[in-house]
Amino acid sequence: MTLSPTSAAERARILTEALPYIQRFHDKTIVIKYGGNAMVDDALKQGFARDVVLMKLVGMNPVLVHGGGPQIGELLERIGKESRFVQGMRVTDRETMDVVEMVLGGLVNKEIVSLINRHGGKAVGLSGKDGGLIRARKLVMTKSSDDAALPSEIIDIGHVGEVAGVDPEVVALLDSKDFIPVIAPIGVGDDGQTYNINADIVAGKLAITLNAEKLILLTNTKGVLNQGGELLTGLSAAEVDALVREGTIHGGMLPKVHCALDAVRSGVRASHIIDGRVAHAVLLEILTDEGVGTLIKP
Repeated sequence: MTLSPTSAAERARILTEALPYIQRFHDKTIVIKYGGNAMVDDALKQGFARDVVLMKLVGMNPVLVHGGGPQIGELLERIGKESRFVQGMRVTDRETMDVVEMVLGGLVNKEIVSLINRHGGKAVGLSGKDGGLIRARKLVMTKSSDDAALPSEIIDIGHVGEVAGVDPEVVALLDSKDFIPVIAPIGVGDDGQTYNINADIVAGKLAITLNAEKLILLTNTKGVLNQGGELLTGLSAAEVDALVREGTIHGGMLPKVHCALDAVRSGVRASHIIDGRVAHAVLLEILTDEGVGTLIKP
């Protein structure tokens, strides 16, 4: 197919616009939390895989951390086990943990690896248990007592953990050999117990440990919005704090924002909360002037 002069010129302009960003982020680590619609829509999955391969080919070091909540829920339903949540966290008994590990460390992880490899990349699937990557501890949740004089009630939600530490050696080795790490958010405790960990939190802690240039969180929303529903970007950490205090940022966006803030306050140069429903969202965010989501800096 022959391009019209206008189309050819537009493509050349796009490539020219991307050049300084490619130069700036050459050999920089970019941690991407991959989830939401981008993980279930076939066209978006294919586009995301190509974009990650392109990032690696032009000299960036993408590191992927993926979720899999809908897939876990679907398999639990298929075996007749009810999904229960407490404060947004999945109650994970031993049987549920087996399903979580099978879905995250097996089915979902290997599908992402296969997609990237099919498009010319060299992806390697890991869980946080591999190479001691993610050390975990049991997440302690409490239900506050109405009487301040009484102790808070501890809620046991099973094999749900938080990040106790990250050993980046295996990821650094893969990066140095031109592989793309694809990480399932499962960790292991000092007691040898396996824990399911929130993927946003794992991505944030990994970005901090790897001294990443960027943390990118894919969501099913445009990003951080103002009271009128307009996208906000170029925010400082202090501005984000103010938006939280006044209630502009609330509900399900709060955990992602706290993760993004923790990263930039711990040395990551920028965090991005972007709309994974947009085709090529990651490339548009990091390689164009306008971007497609919310950029947060220290």
